[in-house]
Amino acid sequence: MTKALNITRIVICLIFSLSIKLMAQNTISDMSLNWPSSIKGSTHELAMNGDYIYITGQNMDHVAKMDYDGTIEYFKMPDGSGPHGILFDKHDQLWVSLEFKGVVVRLDEKGEIVEEIDCHVSGDGISTPINTSPHGIGLDADGETIWFTGKRTSTVGKINPDRSVEHFELPALGAVPIYLHAGPDGNVWGTELLTSKILQVTPKGEVTEYSIPTGNSRPIAIKPDPLGDYMWFTEEAGNKVGRIDMNGNIDEFSVPSTQKNQILAGLTFDSQGNLWVQSYVDQNNPNPEGNDYIIKFDRSILRAPAGDLTNVEITYYKVPTSKTVMHRIKEGKDGNIYFTELKQDKLGKVTIATAIETVK
Repeated sequence: MTKALNITRIVICLIFSLSIKLMAQNTISDMSLNWPSSIKGSTHELAMNGDYIYITGQNMDHVAKMDYDGTIEYFKMPDGSGPHGILFDKHDQLWVSLEFKGVVVRLDEKGEIVEEIDCHVSGDGISTPINTSPHGIGLDADGETIWFTGKRTSTVGKINPDRSVEHFELPALGAVPIYLHAGPDGNVWGTELLTSKILQVTPKGEVTEYSIPTGNSRPIAIKPDPLGDYMWFTEEAGNKVGRIDMNGNIDEFSVPSTQKNQILAGLTFDSQGNLWVQSYVDQNNPNPEGNDYIIKFDRSILRAPAGDLTNVEITYYKVPTSKTVMHRIKEGKDGNIYFTELKQDKLGKVTIATAIETVK
C-alpha cells in the first residue's frame, strides 16, 4: 500500500469522521473467465444457484457456468444475440435476456435454449416489430413472473406465467431503464439511467417515477432493504447510494472515494444485512489512474439518518486488477462476495476476513 493512498484514507477519515478499514490484499482476488471468443471486454450479470455461478458474456454471445472451485463450462448463445440479464425463478429455472435479439430465453441444465419469449413491441400501425432491447430482468414478488427493462423503447415489460407479454410505457422518453427488482410493497422497482429517476410499477402496469435529488446521478442497480419498507440504489455519476421508501421519499449517502473520477456500479446486501458497493475509476475520464474498490458498509447504514455515515463502519477492499469497469455484485452460497469486471472479463471474490489495519 502506497504512502499516497494512506494519506488519502486519512484525509477521508478526517473529513467525514468515519471509521474506515483497509483489508488485507489476500481477502480479495479475481480470475479470468477466458471466454471462448475473440471478442473481449463484455462480462456482465451474475446469477447463483446451488453449486454454480452463472455469468453473461454479452458481446461474446456466451453464458458461463462456474463451480465454486473455479471450473468453468460455456453455453453458446445465438450469434449476435447479446446475453445480458440472468436469473433463476422460484422453480429453479434459468432465464437469460438476449438483448440484441429482443427475446428472453430459458436454458436447461446443458445450456440449451428450451423456451424463447419474444419481447418485441408489435401491433396495429407497427409495420415491423420493434426490439425493446430487454436489458435487465427481475422477478415479480410471485417468483415466476419476469419483468424486463425496455432499454431502447423506454418501457418495462412483463412476461406472465402463461408466457403472455405486456409492455408499459414510462412517462419519461429516453429514460434508458436499467435494473429491476421486486420491492417489499409487492410492486417492482427500477432505475432510469438518463432521467435520474427511480420507477415503481404495479402488477397492473401502473408506473410512477421519483426524481433523485442529485441531478444527472445515473442510477444503476436497485435492491430491497433487508429489513423491509425501503429500496436501495447506486448512483453511478452521483457517487452516492440512495434509500427510497415506499412513498418515494429519498435519502442519499455520499460514498467516500479515493479520487474525483471514481464512480459506482452495482450493489448488494449480504446475509448479515451489510451493504456492498462497487467503486471504480471512470474509464471515460481515466486521469488520474487509480485503484478500484469493493466497499462494505456496516448494516448500521440501514437506519442511519439521511446523509450521515458518522457511525457506519466502512471497509475498503482494493481490487487486484485496475481499469475493471465493474458491473454486478452478489453474495455467493459460500457466504463470500462475487463481482464481475466488465472490461477485464474477470470474476472477483471477496473472502470475508479480519482487518489488518484500522484508520480512525
